[in-house]
Amino acid sequence: AGEPWFCEYGPELSRGFRALKVWATIKEHGLERLGAMIAKNCRQAAQLAARVTATPELELLAPAELNIVCFRVRPPDLAAAAIDQLNGDIVVALQERGVAAPSTTRIDGSLAIRVNITNHRTEASDIDLLIDSIIDLAGELNERHRHQD
Repeated sequence: AGEPWFCEYGPELSRGFRALKVWATIKEHGLERLGAMIAKNCRQAAQLAARVTATPELELLAPAELNIVCFRVRPPDLAAAAIDQLNGDIVVALQERGVAAPSTTRIDGSLAIRVNITNHRTEASDIDLLIDSIIDLAGELNERHRHQD
């Protein structure tokens, strides 16, 4: 705690030129192209939220205002702690299997799968694969959590 914060300095203990990456990106692609990609990711998040809402096994936990969608698998016959464990295990399995790299967060005390769409290469098929994989994993892992109650 306190200053100086050595992780923000290079080997010479001087600040790195962090703005160079941002400047180079803007210079190479331009503000309009970057803005279009950001808008595309926000539309994809809205599509993901709509797919979550349309899927009975899933529950949207917060509005998808920008590029982040928070939701969870919600089997009706599991206790809250088991639902949290199931969703945490789904996130780990998605990462270990190389399907996607969501994270988790808590919303009103419930563990949520948090998807942050920031890659310009993301396509609608990636969103479909994510949802399909989550549903498959929920079925695969649900039996284990059912026995934890």
